[in-house]
This record gives sequence, C-alpha cells and structure tokens, in this order.
Amino acid sequence: MRAWLGILLLALATSACQQGPDPAPAQARSELAAVEAGAADWPSYGGQASATKYSALDQINLGTVKRLRTAWTWHSGEISFGTEAVDFTVSEMTPIYANARLYGCTPFGRAVALDPASGRELWSFDPHKPRSGNMYHENYCRGVAYWQADTAEARGQPCGKRILYAAQNAVLHAIDADTGRACPGFGRDGHVDLAALDYKGEGKPANSSPPAIWGNVVALGTAVQDNMYRNSLDGIVRGFDIITGRELWSWNPIPDDLSSLTGAANAWAPLSVDARRGWLFLPTGSASWDTLGVNRIGRIPDANAVVALDMRTGRKVWSYQTVHHDLWDYDLPAAPTLATIDHRGHAVEAVIQGTKTGNVFVLDRQTGQPLFPVKERAVPRSDMPGEQAAPTQPMPVLPKPVTSQTLKTADAWGLLGFDTAACRARLGALRNEGLFTPPGIKGSLLHPSFLGGTNWGGVAYDPTTGLAVLNSSNLAASVRLVPRAKFDEKRDRRPGVSVYEMRGSPYVMLREVLLSPLGAPCNPPPWGQLTAIDMKTGHTRWQVPFGRLKLSTGLLTPRSWGAPNQGGPIVTRGGLIFIGASLDSELRAFDIQTGRQVWHAPVPAPATATPMTFRHTDGRQYIVVSAGGHGGFGTRLSDAMVAFSLP
Repeated sequence: MRAWLGILLLALATSACQQGPDPAPAQARSELAAVEAGAADWPSYGGQASATKYSALDQINLGTVKRLRTAWTWHSGEISFGTEAVDFTVSEMTPIYANARLYGCTPFGRAVALDPASGRELWSFDPHKPRSGNMYHENYCRGVAYWQADTAEARGQPCGKRILYAAQNAVLHAIDADTGRACPGFGRDGHVDLAALDYKGEGKPANSSPPAIWGNVVALGTAVQDNMYRNSLDGIVRGFDIITGRELWSWNPIPDDLSSLTGAANAWAPLSVDARRGWLFLPTGSASWDTLGVNRIGRIPDANAVVALDMRTGRKVWSYQTVHHDLWDYDLPAAPTLATIDHRGHAVEAVIQGTKTGNVFVLDRQTGQPLFPVKERAVPRSDMPGEQAAPTQPMPVLPKPVTSQTLKTADAWGLLGFDTAACRARLGALRNEGLFTPPGIKGSLLHPSFLGGTNWGGVAYDPTTGLAVLNSSNLAASVRLVPRAKFDEKRDRRPGVSVYEMRGSPYVMLREVLLSPLGAPCNPPPWGQLTAIDMKTGHTRWQVPFGRLKLSTGLLTPRSWGAPNQGGPIVTRGGLIFIGASLDSELRAFDIQTGRQVWHAPVPAPATATPMTFRHTDGRQYIVVSAGGHGGFGTRLSDAMVAFSLP
C-alpha cells in the first residue's frame, strides 16, 4: 500500500574512517569485511541485500566532500504533470551498480543501462507499461535487481547475468544485463504476468518496489489500492525461479478464515535478505479497510509486522507486530535493516525497523524478540459502531521516537496571529487523545500523519560507528469517516483533501494534512529531521532539522524549521551521510558523528529518492541520485539523474 500518496503540501583532509567511541564487535567487523570485499559495487537497492545502505568507499570523505562536482546528468525524457492520457511522474528510483554498469528504471517503466563514467545510455528495455490508469494516477519505478550465474562460463552465456524488475502493472521481467533483451526462457517470452496468478479479493495488483534475490530465487510483494475495498487483494508474497520464472512458493499474511472478509496486509515496500540464513524480511501493512476494521475484528498477527520467511520454501520463521488492529494506515513502509550490533557487550544480529509512528523497533534477527524494552501501553477506544480498537499498542522504551507523537490544541502553530488561531480552531474541532486516537465521524487528529514519521526511505546503518540514521517528517493530519448518505461532493472534495471510497462500507474517508491559511503546517517546526541512534545503547546520538519549505506565501522557511521529506539516507566509511529527500531540490551531506551539514548542491528537482554510491573501473567514486520531483506532491518536475564525483 502506498497510503502516504496524496498532496503533501499545497504547491533538502580528514581520516577516511570515522571510528566511533567503541570498536565494532568482531562479528560486525566480519560483516564490514564482507562489504569491503565488494566495496566498489552497489548491487542491491539498499546497497546490500541486508538494506544497510552502507558503502565502505572513502575516496569522498569529510576532507574531500567540499570538492564534489557534477560529473554527468542523464535525462530519461519522461515528465508528466498529469493529464487524462498520462499520469503524474514521480522520481523515487535508486539505481544499482553491478557488472561495471549502472542499472535503473524510469517512471514509464523502461529498464535502462548506463555508462557509469558518462551517463550515456547503453540499452533500454521498454515493456510498454500503461502510462495512465496507474495506481494513484502516478507513473513511478523505484528500482531493479541484479543476478548473475555462479560460474564465469555460465555468466558468459545469454542471460547469464540478469536484471529483474516488476513493472508497475504487476509484470515481472527478466532481462539480459549485457544486451537489454528479454530472457526467452523466463515465464512467457521473458516475463511473468503476476495479475494472472491466484489473488484472493477485489482490485488489481501492482508493484512499487524492486524484488529481492537469494540464490536462484527472486521474491516480491504486492501493492494494492488503499481504503478502496473491504476485501482487498490479500497481500501475497511470492517466490519465483530466476531461470524459468516458475512460481516456487507463496505466503499470505491474511488467515484463511478472514480471507473472504478482508485483505491487504501487503508488503509494498522494499524487502531485505539475510544471505547467510536464506531468510527474507518483509515489512507488512494494514489489512483493509485501512481506517475501518469492523470486518476484521479477528486477530491478524502478520499485518503491520516484521516477518521473516525462508526463501527456499516461503515458510514463516517468525513475525513481530508493531501496530495492533491498525486503524490509521500505519503500514511498515521500509525494508527491515539487517545489522550486527554491539548489545550488552555481545555481537547480536539485529533487525532495525523504522515506522510511520516514529517508533523504531530493534529485534533479535534469530527470534524476532525486541532487544530493547517494548511496553504495551493503553490507547483510546473507538466510538465507531461495531469497531473494537486494540486496547494497547507496543511502544519501545528505547530508541525514543524520532518525531513528535502528541499535539495539543494549545500547541497550534502559524506564521501570524490569525494563522495560529485558524490552526487552533482546526485542532480543537478534532478528537485528540494522543497517538492512536481512532478515526471517527467527528474527525480525529493523526499525528504523526499518514506520511509518517519515517517512510520508505528507511534506516541506514554504519557498522564502523554503530549508528543507525533515518529521516522523518513531522506533520499533523485529520482523518474523518463521513456517513455515505451525508457526503457532499462540493463541500467535501476540495483542494488538499484526499477522498477514499471505502466501497461496501457506510462511510467515505476524508484525510488531509493540517495547514494554516498561509500554507504552514499547523504543528510547530521542525517539520523534517535527520536522526542518528547509537545501536549500542539505544539512545539518540544527535537529531538535526533538514530541508527548507517554500510556503504558499512565497516564503522560504529557515533551515531550523526543517521540511517534510520522502526518500532516504546512505552512509559511507568516509564519515558521511548523503540524503536528498527534501522538497527544496538539494542533495546534502552530513558528518555522521555530529549531524553537521558539510556539503550541499542544487539538483534539477526534488530528489525524492534515496542516493547510492559506487567506484567505477576508472577509479573514481560517484554519488548518484534521481532528481525528478514528485508529481503527486505538486513539486517542480524533471527527468534527471545526477552523478557527482571529485574533480
């Protein structure tokens, strides 16, 4: 589910190795050595299959980063501001570097290979994905996956190296990584039509994230339409044979006895893999309807959960639920980050999961049990007929939330007195009993908003410092269930308000980010932050605002106010964090030890994507980011991907 989509606002020579105060545990050093062995590459969406988004490269470091310059810019030629014929374009793609090439995909669904040194397009594969009628009326592609055969001889054969990706219209493609031609032995003429497989429920499947690969197995989740159907498509995750395209297994998060009553709980976000265990880690979302649960009172433990599956069989190993009986669309939006941390003096293999609520869960990778205390805390009851909100919700004691979780009416914020008064009136009209206030007919405050907290950018982990880094937004929203008989098109369907049909229910759901008359968020800044958490202690090392926002008045906000963001960070052994994400069309670098901004550069449009880095055969380290903006948010748009390197 991509519930965060909608209108965001009305319309971011020193030592190469920045060692932390404590040395990394032996097992972490072992993992670091494995990363360093392939340090030149960025072969997976998250840097490695473990989704740490860490690179051991250090040519670009605290001492050299100020000399970074644009090396090249590639243009896809694909921009749309949204028409009946062509949906909005959205830039969320992170390329990968493997086989001495840069691979990625475009909003219109083309897979491409580029010369990493020049940005010259080497080949393009066009599956002719529909350009209109896509989920949420957007054209996007987040990335592709790379696979190669075990032996040099096999890799030299046609399709011995493959690019695999699922187009937005639920078609899984296998493409020869050298030539860009479809692999004829995979499925039917190089593709598998996922929509033709057995999906239980209403709607049609889509894909919003690259697949995960382990051995000769490629696995992927599904995106479904939020708040549309009572019995939405079940969020089935599937594994396929990379050579033949044959389906090997499927796993359904919805219990059999509830499958005819509800659906979803799907993994739309990126996935991660423990290569040693052969385990696939899923971030699942809410069951349908997302904001009304009268049809799914029965327990669904694998919804809103971190789930570990055996990649060989699809068998569930364990599951840990982060939200009980979700009524807020608080999907787990990012790949679980797999890292070895120093915990109580021992090396422990962990799973680090950021959430839309701003909570960060740190779990034992073998058992799924929390490594830091988590308490079940009482939360408000629902006042909707037939609804039974969960009486408690899991709240980590550590780490602390990375964003605000409460907002009182007296805390309403505005640029001027009348602006503040308007926000105070808006907040005062809503039911507001803190985090997990259930939606209702009166209208309820949703803080953090449906955008998060954190979103699909997720967590980056630096094994040399033991710091986990993540970006977050800090916005308030309202959610209201309007009796269908009282829904008024002219009154209720207005700019800034997202309307969800919730077919089959007595209600229509309205949701919006709360903004003042002058276009400022109704909650106090900072509205976007970057946070570093020490995984040894669970405590926040530092937190800084980042990004700037252009309000409807034309005012560019101060840096100390931060800005809402979409995308994620990467970390490098050069002691740096790189992140775009903010809506002010900049790429930034931060000192991982202090959070101090040490470099920034303009890009053609907001880089609402996660960057990546690699070292090419020319010996140079490059930083690459997609900077095409977000049509759904009404930002400036471009078709650019930009590479930076040292002169």
